Amino acid sequence: MMIRPLLMLIAAAPLAAQQAARPGYQVGVVSEAADVVTWLRPTAAGLAVDHVVPVGVMPTDNDGPHNLAVAPDGRSYYVSIAHGTPYGSLWKLDGSDAVVGRAEAELFPTTVALTPDGQYAFVANSDFHGDHPRENVITVVHTPTMKKITDLPSCDMPHGVKANRAGTRVYVSCMHGDEILEYDVATLKLLRRAPTGAGHSAAGHGGACAPTFVTVSPDDRRLYVACNTANTLQVWDAATLKRIGVVAVGKGAYNVEASPDGRMIAVTNKKDRSVTLVDAASLKQIARVPTSKPVVHGIAFSPDGRLAYISCESVGSDPGAVDVLDLARRKVIASIPVPGQPTGIAVRSLGPAHSTH
Repeated sequence: MMIRPLLMLIAAAPLAAQQAARPGYQVGVVSEAADVVTWLRPTAAGLAVDHVVPVGVMPTDNDGPHNLAVAPDGRSYYVSIAHGTPYGSLWKLDGSDAVVGRAEAELFPTTVALTPDGQYAFVANSDFHGDHPRENVITVVHTPTMKKITDLPSCDMPHGVKANRAGTRVYVSCMHGDEILEYDVATLKLLRRAPTGAGHSAAGHGGACAPTFVTVSPDDRRLYVACNTANTLQVWDAATLKRIGVVAVGKGAYNVEASPDGRMIAVTNKKDRSVTLVDAASLKQIARVPTSKPVVHGIAFSPDGRLAYISCESVGSDPGAVDVLDLARRKVIASIPVPGQPTGIAVRSLGPAHSTH
């Protein structure tokens, strides 16, 4: 009489083991030259392709998806589309990868910051191909309705944008303006601006810093700024908006993110084929880790903070990749090819309501 229940228990054991081994998240990366979002699932060997989502509206030309941001509740995600007629846009996709809304941005939208409540998206319009110097804008979108609220005057070529954890402030790094800006989320007013270097250069490629990205420490007390020209990481006090430290990193510092526990800062070195790891307490370089491909772009951490996922751009016919960086071992332990110029990268948690593929 006990044989059938025992057999059922044995049959269910492998499935239970598989479910227990699932990390509960996926890694998404957009391919700027292929107009797709590739969702990758963690495996024992590193990463595997889970599914690919086409995006874009111009089949005869690249629409240029550049950045990816996941809603705080994980039920939707947002993709900035760089090209349009004439402006780019922000797309919202749900858990089943269906497009549920679009909002017009401005000239060449790049990075996207979501407020912690998921209600607002701030999109930096970098205008890579326009005349400079000029004042570009930050597009603000109400995400539940995907309606544009306004375009905020900002600076010359805003590229990085990030909200703090409290949801009260948004910070912008101005690549050509060589400054960082602070906006109040409640009023959408520009509160403060501070120079990161010597200002706009005569050559038109930014000044002493040329900040490509800014991020916020998990406790909201510090800002981290990647200086593309200076090859440094700048550290700022968020309360006073004063610079409190500078750390030498690799050539072409591009993106920067703090680990979930705030103890480590990772900087991608776009012209150095590496990622620099910095101790947040001492502001000393821990390691400079070589990547699998030469042109390094974005960073996303696993929820447990054990791994960093690094997007590497394509070079000619050579595909790009997503590298898996083990932070404790300070080395790339796996890599998966991703074609079509992979750029923006993000991690999304998989809740019970998420559709599987």
